[in-house]
Amino acid sequence: MKHCLTIAGSDCSGGAGVQADLKTFSALGTFGMSVITSVVAENTSRVLSIYDVSTESVAEQIDAVFEDIRVDAVKIGMLPNAAIIKTVAGQLRRYAPPFVVLDPVMVATSGGTLMQNEAVETLMTELFPLADLLTPNIPEAEAICGKKIETKADMEAAAEQICATGAKAVLVKGGHLTGEALDILYDGAAFHTFTHARIASTSTHGTGCTLSSAIAAYLARGCLLKDAVANAKSYVTEAIRHAEADIGRGNGPTNHFYDYYSLKGWDK
Repeated sequence: MKHCLTIAGSDCSGGAGVQADLKTFSALGTFGMSVITSVVAENTSRVLSIYDVSTESVAEQIDAVFEDIRVDAVKIGMLPNAAIIKTVAGQLRRYAPPFVVLDPVMVATSGGTLMQNEAVETLMTELFPLADLLTPNIPEAEAICGKKIETKADMEAAAEQICATGAKAVLVKGGHLTGEALDILYDGAAFHTFTHARIASTSTHGTGCTLSSAIAAYLARGCLLKDAVANAKSYVTEAIRHAEADIGRGNGPTNHFYDYYSLKGWDK
């Protein structure tokens, strides 16, 4: 079995953050481990509060995992401040995991801000060069690039611009645009386009977390990057399609174990 580590904030409502990552790792047949960077009191409707973990604790959590258990891929999510970003970057340079998937989480699905503004530049300088793949959505890509993104051409230009900061590859997620769901992967040499019909659903809480952790799981299992992205997108699409509509009053979570529940007959 392959082993995947998530370094991210928690979500007490269970749909995003570390909780979503661990569910995804398990659903895709990998052993999941976690490093908590921030304790977030949030639900499907709003973010109530954020309490950042100390840099010492973050570093020690990372040490605890790497000194004892092989890590085949790392997914990075919410890193709330510059000090934690620098701590994580230093630990990644020390341990050099095979794959790093970085989801530059800045805003929750409900609209709450999850990263301090001054931390964005630190994220770019410290962690982008260590990432095998970045997975920004449209608002995050706009914040990184400093310009509006409204078309496929804009997404491609943004992917190239972000890749130039040092990341090996960039996946710009187009879920915030209208029409058919469109994602653009730039691997540093070529563009790859992923499209599928948009699902009419409000169960989108944690979809970015789920996608990036799914990509990490597939990379750990030996998939090439393009295939890992394609497989992860298919997984997230079905997790949205099979989501329970009555969880929460806002944007509900996806169904990470839809396949297992169906096998057991628990989806009835």
